[in-house]
Amino acid sequence: MDSRYLIRDEEALCQLYGHGSPASLVKEVDHVHPHYRTFIEASCFVILATSGPDGMDASPRGDPAGFVLVENERTLLLPDRRGNNRVDTLHNLVADPRIGLLFMIPGIAESLRVNGTAAISVDPALLDRFPMDGKPPRSVVVVTVETAYFQCLRAAVRADLWNPEKFVRRSALPSNGTILADLSGEQSYRVRDATREQTVRATLY
Repeated sequence: MDSRYLIRDEEALCQLYGHGSPASLVKEVDHVHPHYRTFIEASCFVILATSGPDGMDASPRGDPAGFVLVENERTLLLPDRRGNNRVDTLHNLVADPRIGLLFMIPGIAESLRVNGTAAISVDPALLDRFPMDGKPPRSVVVVTVETAYFQCLRAAVRADLWNPEKFVRRSALPSNGTILADLSGEQSYRVRDATREQTVRATLY
């Protein structure tokens, strides 16, 4: 990489890209607008971006559409479901409350971005509001909204993201068992591939 061609400051960046269009600026608000609420309530998948002492993290969350609750125009409630217990997002939030969320909706090219701060609550009354299969989440991430805006559709259109004809067969990529076996040297991980989907579905909640 030739360092002579690196962009190192705001002036050089603005010379290259200019400034945002009026539409790109007016769409950003400091609360959950009713239009943005419809995006959140239709979303079944959100990516959480956080930062902590060990660096950055982006983690997916998914549940039936509407699983992230708009408590009010400045507060979102996100139940934290069963996972692998790495809880990278939660470790980061304990150290640094800043959070970014990217809401996605199957078949919709636009996405919704929300930035703010978050706290982790284990209030029993709050947990009881999010049961699945009769089980509450272990915690609820309470997001205080600072900015919200929709992301335009260009990236999804360029990627042809939701075109079923472009979907990749899982068998075209290394299996989870293969990856774990090759990384660890423990070949028993390969055996899990045969029952992995069944195990995941049995332990969702």
